[in-house]
Amino acid sequence: MPLPPETPGARPRLQSIDLLRGGVMVLMTLDHTRGFFSNAPFSPVDLSRTFPALFLTRWLTYFCAPVFFLLAGTSAYLNGAGGKKTRGQLAQFLLTRGLWLVLLELTFLNWFAWTGVFSLHEFMAVVFWALGWSMVALAALLWLPIWAVGLFGLALCVGHNLLDGIGPGPWWWRILYAGGMVTLPGNIHLNVIYRLVPWLGLMAAGYACGPAFLAPRETRRRWAFCLGLTLVGLFIVVRALNGYGDPAPWSPQKNAIFTVMSFVNCTKYPPSLDFLLMTLGPALLLLAYLEGETPALLEPWKVFGRTPLFFFLLHLPLIRVASTLSKSFRPEFYSGFGLLGVYIAWIIIVALLYIPCRSFAALKRRHSSPWLSYL
Repeated sequence: MPLPPETPGARPRLQSIDLLRGGVMVLMTLDHTRGFFSNAPFSPVDLSRTFPALFLTRWLTYFCAPVFFLLAGTSAYLNGAGGKKTRGQLAQFLLTRGLWLVLLELTFLNWFAWTGVFSLHEFMAVVFWALGWSMVALAALLWLPIWAVGLFGLALCVGHNLLDGIGPGPWWWRILYAGGMVTLPGNIHLNVIYRLVPWLGLMAAGYACGPAFLAPRETRRRWAFCLGLTLVGLFIVVRALNGYGDPAPWSPQKNAIFTVMSFVNCTKYPPSLDFLLMTLGPALLLLAYLEGETPALLEPWKVFGRTPLFFFLLHLPLIRVASTLSKSFRPEFYSGFGLLGVYIAWIIIVALLYIPCRSFAALKRRHSSPWLSYL
């Protein structure tokens, strides 16, 4: 059953962006399902304890956050393209939406997803925290020429590893780059996991890429393919040099497979230059492929890509509830699932999310209420 037509006068959506964003939402769900269901008592990227299938399960989900931040910047540009919004209207939208995401992080996601504990003094600052404040900053940056926004974003993405040697520092430095626990007035403790740098830079770079998505399809396809191939090549060269680009160098391991695992085991918190090159290059190559005809198998990705916030707000509580229920059956024997069980749980959870996301996508296509854009 096809989705209803777009609201009259609405800007046509780029299916490739919806598909790519939907794909990373599905992968993100795999990572969160693993986190709640897995019986592995160690990090899946700990090369001294992991095994290839578990490592690959975690590594594939590395693509999620970089792609989402890049496309958030691109979508911001497209929202203001063609006179749909004035610069002031776009800035206001980014400001209010960014603050809304931060509020959701500190309330709904902390209380019902990440910790499941209601607290007014202990908070985790995860992806919506960085995404929201990056949007707030982009609301100010978009008053600059687009080349300046792109240069700013590129400087943060490429140059931020120069800051690796600086210690934890004051509270504002931990929020910007160092991460860790921050104590705020009112005895509020904030565990900063997603720092603002270089995520803000990645969103700014995505905004600067916006004009490329207004080109004809074949031009967009060539652009995404060439840029993706360039980033993959840069990753191989920079990572192989084992110098600047990641605070954790790779090293030869006990066999070729584990050596490759070491090579691609780049730092995510904060995302290193190597990490960004490694994830964005293949993602852009996939984007080039998705500029063609949509395979029928990937149609659900399109639905999820059109409702990313709605999907996100549903999937974490659903995973938490499912995990709690699975523990309640045989609590004395429960220690989590093996990798096969994790994958089965993931498939079930994604399937359960399809109908509500499809219904919400249909609602958004039928109605032009600005409030729907906040979900």
